[in-house]
Amino acid sequence: MQLLIWVTLIWSFSFSLIGEFLAGKVDPYVAVGSRMALALLLFAPFLLFKPTPVKQALALAGIGAIQLGLMYLLFYHSFLYLTVAEVLLFTILTPVYVTIFDQLWRHRRISLLWVGPALLAVLGALVIRFEAPTTDFWLGLALVQGANVCFAFGQVAYRQLKLGSSLQQSQSFGWFFVGASIVAAIGCSLFANWQNTPTTTTEWLILLWLGLVASGLGYWLWNAGARQVNANQLAVMNNLLIPAGLLVNFVLWQHAVDWGQFAAGTVLMVLSLIWAKRLS
Repeated sequence: MQLLIWVTLIWSFSFSLIGEFLAGKVDPYVAVGSRMALALLLFAPFLLFKPTPVKQALALAGIGAIQLGLMYLLFYHSFLYLTVAEVLLFTILTPVYVTIFDQLWRHRRISLLWVGPALLAVLGALVIRFEAPTTDFWLGLALVQGANVCFAFGQVAYRQLKLGSSLQQSQSFGWFFVGASIVAAIGCSLFANWQNTPTTTTEWLILLWLGLVASGLGYWLWNAGARQVNANQLAVMNNLLIPAGLLVNFVLWQHAVDWGQFAAGTVLMVLSLIWAKRLS
């Protein structure tokens, strides 16, 4: 659980940096491609000097291609049809998908008891982030749900691999970013606006942080942490980023927060974590 909490803190700062310094200035596909390339560079020495069995390498590359590459393509495309508030709202279903995939993978059926904590986490996130959606949003909704499904599938699939200790995982994790980088490169070639590349030192430093820390270390630690908790705890942690991100936004940039909604939603999430822990 500690690894997931640390990554949640890292990602909560990263979302603020993206919103304040990159959004509307750096093309999102260029940003994603840069992040995946930097993350791959971080793990490249392990790939060069520590061979990975072919089957394991292909499995990791496939998971990375889906969990990050395809997820980001769908996610960024959704902004063409939805407001930022709507995108945030529709991401809250990820915990349900995590639980469903885990149930189907392990038991070939879905137990409503195990879905309960995920639904409570969704309710908590909904209380915090709810804003009435616009009328013309169905395609955007489908794109976000596709992104949620990709991210949830990748987390559950990674839990099933036989990878050994965290150190052993780090030695082969670069293949995860090989798959993600290939899909991100395809997205850049199809959709990127190369006129909007980083131009300032600040933008480059933020991209370095996003690539090496938030993406590189972040996704490795998140997936490693996903193997140390039960599926419901993992599902709930997927939505803990919402209150964490709002809190960071308030502390650093003084963005408005509805503290009543924030408190009520956070309490529901804490209760869902306790419920998930009891099911372990």
